[in-house]
Amino acid sequence: MKKFLFDCGTRDATASLGLLFLRVCTGLMMLLGHGIGKIEKYGAMKDGFPVPDFFPLKYMSPPISLMSIIGAEVGCSVLIIFGLATRPAAFIFAFTMTVAAFNIHGSNPWFTPGGIGLKEGPILYLIPVVAILLAGAGQYSFDAAILKEGRRKRW
Repeated sequence: MKKFLFDCGTRDATASLGLLFLRVCTGLMMLLGHGIGKIEKYGAMKDGFPVPDFFPLKYMSPPISLMSIIGAEVGCSVLIIFGLATRPAAFIFAFTMTVAAFNIHGSNPWFTPGGIGLKEGPILYLIPVVAILLAGAGQYSFDAAILKEGRRKRW
């Protein structure tokens, strides 16, 4: 279970530096640009927040839907920034962006000059998070500190 939650992926210094940059930038953009704003406007948004239209998520109420989005955008972003349980957090984050792009904004166009309510935004978050999900957090993360790499056997 520990390996499943805290596998950091590569320990190559250059690749880990790139993953650190990707994790911190993507996480901070989501946290500061979307997550904190939803927390601040929770009272105004809770009754009219969209609910996904597929089983079993369609049975959530708008406040529960908003709380789950806040959990994904704030909680998973913080975990990704620090590199703690990165792959499970990236999976939840990617699932959230997939639902946002293809269910909530499903009928909206991909690109328009105004840029309001498009699929483009969630997909632009989905791409780096899938890369983090596949590659892991890298050497410069809490995952690497928790799950120390044992001595490798050559043959």
